[in-house]
Amino acid sequence: MSDSNGLHREFGGRVALVTGAAQGIGEAVVHALGAAGATVAATDRAASVADTAAGFNGKYAHDTAAGTAVPYRLDVTDARAVRETVDRVERELGPIGVLVNVAGVLRTGPVVTTSDEDWADVFAVNATGVFHVSRAVAARMADRGHGSVVTVASNAGGIPRAGMAAYAASKAAAVMFTKSLGLEVAARGVRCNAVCPGSTDTPMQRALWEGPDGPRRVIDGDPSSYRTGIPLRRIADPADVAEAVVFLASDRSRHITMQDLYVDGGATLR
Repeated sequence: MSDSNGLHREFGGRVALVTGAAQGIGEAVVHALGAAGATVAATDRAASVADTAAGFNGKYAHDTAAGTAVPYRLDVTDARAVRETVDRVERELGPIGVLVNVAGVLRTGPVVTTSDEDWADVFAVNATGVFHVSRAVAARMADRGHGSVVTVASNAGGIPRAGMAAYAASKAAAVMFTKSLGLEVAARGVRCNAVCPGSTDTPMQRALWEGPDGPRRVIDGDPSSYRTGIPLRRIADPADVAEAVVFLASDRSRHITMQDLYVDGGATLR
């Protein structure tokens, strides 16, 4: 599809499903894919996902080349609900060609004081939720012979973080799951990659800040907790992560699969 200026909208005619779409990176991904022409199934367990869809549709109401966003309530920890929602999306919008796993939760604290409930909750969303949705969608993609799965993980999955063991372990699990899935479905035309953001200006990140100098502390790092700062000297905007997601979901990355792309301003020194 081309817009009025002749610019190609690379996701025109394609359906994308995004989890965790109500805010932060998920919301930014909805906007980025929709602006590129996709019809986006914006899913989240929060009712405010309807606001995400309405916000996008209002912003692009007069752009005939842009896609649309349709909200769906979905708890990714519920395997049955995932299957039913995927069925509904394909019935109402069409075959899902792009899946972006963004839904995530964070529980912080030392391992020795982490409760069983917190550990289970983090893995239920960040790892098992990725499994539930990817399993349901990838099977359909493989049958059709094409598709792209992008899991938004975290740079915490590749470098130890004090006080974030459950989160880091769950994100590492999500990355390895995504790569393993990618190996299984590669011969059937489906690509699976991960994007690993660092500190990004989202409600989850802001909840970690203490006082007005929170952003500066993140950028500077903290040697006492073995935490590297951000060499690029800025905290990411959700759109920075969304751009990486869109690239990996698009045909521009058609020969890239089973990779993890760090979008963290150099924080992990990779």
